[in-house]
Amino acid sequence: QVQLVESGGGSVQAGGSLRLSCVASGRTISSFAMGWFRQVPGQEHECVAAISWSGGSTYYAVSVKGRFTISRDNAENTVFLQMTNLKTEDTAVYYCAADRAWNSLGLRSPHYWGQGTQVTVSS
Repeated sequence: QVQLVESGGGSVQAGGSLRLSCVASGRTISSFAMGWFRQVPGQEHECVAAISWSGGSTYYAVSVKGRFTISRDNAENTVFLQMTNLKTEDTAVYYCAADRAWNSLGLRSPHYWGQGTQVTVSS
């Protein structure tokens, strides 16, 4: 079992930045591809960023490419999502997820999920 706990969400004005962190426990994340999803009420989860086991490959949704950066520190069992130039449409609950399989088009079937952290961007 892997437990994932996100932090770093909050409220920010458009154009601002936030850094989300996801700390894992129970098992090392080095054997998992990791990703960040977001969900708006009434909509499906969207994979916005993902990173392969060693960090050598990444995926970004078109909507966040160039503004978000995913990174990982396997020694600290932590994954990060640096979000810059935030837009009102980035408002959502952001979830950290772990998947045993890497997919260059984003994580497809994560095995583990965090509880989520709210990000609110105001104009």
